[in-house]
Amino acid sequence: MDIIIRNTGEIPIYDQITRQVKGLILSGALAEAEALPSMRALAKDLRISVITTKRAYEELEREGFITTVPGKGCFVAPRNLELVRENALRQVEEYLTKAVDAAKCGGVSRAEVAETLDIIYGEE
Repeated sequence: MDIIIRNTGEIPIYDQITRQVKGLILSGALAEAEALPSMRALAKDLRISVITTKRAYEELEREGFITTVPGKGCFVAPRNLELVRENALRQVEEYLTKAVDAAKCGGVSRAEVAETLDIIYGEE
């Protein structure tokens, strides 16, 4: 599992891990029921605290992306299509909010934004 941590920036390390693991799961790079590295092994590989990896794994489990089997480890949870859709919708809302803010600052009209979205989305 390839995870890249940036020590500079505003995003906490546990959140970087969480986002990247979610991305790997949603893209299919991590398959359903696939074992994740132990918290200690991941912490050692990334050269970070076990507490940080524990927090990331707890967040992933709380959001339904992984399950923990006591004594065996953490595994990718069965895919919940509604969860996948909700996650995608939340991400789209984030990006659209930024796009609308940029449009307002640049004096771009709503109609122009909608037209651009139609072009990017592939509709006419």
